[in-house]
Amino acid sequence: MSDDKSTAGNMLDAAKAKVNEAADRAREAGHNVAHAVTGDAHHKAEALEDRAKAEVHNAQANAEYSEGKREATDGDGK
Repeated sequence: MSDDKSTAGNMLDAAKAKVNEAADRAREAGHNVAHAVTGDAHHKAEALEDRAKAEVHNAQANAEYSEGKREATDGDGK
């Protein structure tokens, strides 16, 4: 989160973080399938790493959205 972004800027950053979260979750799923097929523990470790990244991106999206919503309701929009 930036200290001086507009509502639109915060909402755009929230959307970007959600896209990154979805990509992380897709990679996690792929690694889980690879682990199930091969039994290779490396894939499970990669899946756990991608899950952690997804959670970080989710938290960023929520924070940016909340900030954007606050900016939208405080009257000045910036």
